[in-house]
Amino acid sequence: MRIGEAARRVGVDAHVLRHWHDTGVVVADRSAAGHRLYTDEHIVRLTTVLACQEVGLSLPEIRTVLHRGETGRRETINRRLARIRAQRARLDEAESFLQHVVDCTHDLLTRCPDCTRYAGTAPEQTMPFPRR
Repeated sequence: MRIGEAARRVGVDAHVLRHWHDTGVVVADRSAAGHRLYTDEHIVRLTTVLACQEVGLSLPEIRTVLHRGETGRRETINRRLARIRAQRARLDEAESFLQHVVDCTHDLLTRCPDCTRYAGTAPEQTMPFPRR
């Protein structure tokens, strides 16, 4: 199929497929007239690229991840997994904070030790800044 059809099937603009082709992420076949031709296998690769983008991989990282034998593939995947795990931990903390805030009985969140601990602004026993 030609680029317009492939783009419609994947749900992106044709210029995106041209960019992916030019950067070597998914390289289409060529017709005798020079038109890009996409097979069903290309469509699978293109949807895989979209899935990789959804988890935050850049195009150079995707190019590395798509091919099992690429140098640095495992390291690229492990770096992304570490970022996802860190993000998950931050989201868990944010959820706990907001769950606490819902039932917090302090008139101001800044007066609640649990709320200020989450914000990293828990008041010190002494003044944080010297008086002038």
